Amino acid sequence: MKRAVIVHCWSGTPGYCWYPYARRELEGRGFEVEVPAMPDTDAPDLAKWLPKLREAVGTPDEDTYLVGHSVGCITILRYLESLPAGQRVGGAVLVAGPADDIGYEEIESFFKTPVDFNKAKASVKNGFVAIHSDNDPYVGLKHGETLKKELGAELIVKHDANHFAGMENYGEKDCLELPDVVDAVVRLSSR
Repeated sequence: MKRAVIVHCWSGTPGYCWYPYARRELEGRGFEVEVPAMPDTDAPDLAKWLPKLREAVGTPDEDTYLVGHSVGCITILRYLESLPAGQRVGGAVLVAGPADDIGYEEIESFFKTPVDFNKAKASVKNGFVAIHSDNDPYVGLKHGETLKKELGAELIVKHDANHFAGMENYGEKDCLELPDVVDAVVRLSSR
């Protein structure tokens, strides 16, 4: 069975912004979907988030699709670069994902070393989709361009979508539906 694991953003929860929508839509298309509550969401630490993602994925296979939002994306990239050679997931969708350090001391544990893009890329069978906004105040569009260049990601640029988050944590208009995520997962899974 095809399955998706959605990794939420800093200060996010499984019920935040567009995650319930993506879960509902993907389940309606036959995916088993998990949105784990990442530990200490208000103080993300790679040493805690990476094991939680490993636990949520279990045994990765080519029917596993990873979806990340913001710091959830760098968690996914760290996970992918840690997989042993020959072990792969089906694909990854990265929403407002940083490709390198974005300058917040609180999340510096995710950026202590540069991402090994070649290793991350080798851990994915059907490729990557990066979804970015042209006015994201936290993760600029240059990160999407880097993900496109380094991972061969399909880059989708949305106009005026901010950080694809919400008023509660980011002080922006709530992003409660993000069809591009669902479409991207379905597209990757049909390759």
